[in-house]
Amino acid sequence: MKMMKCFLAGACLLLTAGSVLAQNYYLATQQARRDSKQNDAEQQRIQREANGPAGAPGAAAPTPGSAAPMDPALQATLKNIAGLQADFAAVVATSDKPAPEQKTALLNDLAQAAQGTKASAGSIKRVADDLLTAVAGQKKLAPAQQKLLAQKVHALFNSAHLTAALQEKLLTEVQKLLTDAGASLDDTVNLVTDLKTVVAETK
Repeated sequence: MKMMKCFLAGACLLLTAGSVLAQNYYLATQQARRDSKQNDAEQQRIQREANGPAGAPGAAAPTPGSAAPMDPALQATLKNIAGLQADFAAVVATSDKPAPEQKTALLNDLAQAAQGTKASAGSIKRVADDLLTAVAGQKKLAPAQQKLLAQKVHALFNSAHLTAALQEKLLTEVQKLLTDAGASLDDTVNLVTDLKTVVAETK
């Protein structure tokens, strides 16, 4: 009888512990989902603030879970960033000089980046050449860094919506991203110089 009581007590303890573990796992997964949604919302907010009148600072954030259609300016922003990221991924993967079609794709995406005043064709071409030189074959420029680079370049092509302080911050971050990936200081300085021209032209 005593052994039976011990067995029952042990079984109850295991069931209780299992229930606690299951509940903790459930709570952890729920928190992870909430964190992921918050991170996605924050990324969209940053992109709206950096790009286009619809994303001007102070604009009301969409209600989570709302079924409202995506703002066209935000949709264009996300599409352009995705295009730039794909361009960078293709150039990173090359071991030789980037192919002509890779340069054409990058030129097209840079030309479409601005939603307001456009940079001159000459400035866009110089930035494309600089990016191809700095990014080509840089395997350390991982997909996450490629996306960040695309976001920052896109924002700089829409400088009318950026403060001077934010412009400088983005330029510094672009240079650091590329030097950390292995690009030479000379190549990144050339890129930053030409990006400054784009910033001046798109104000």
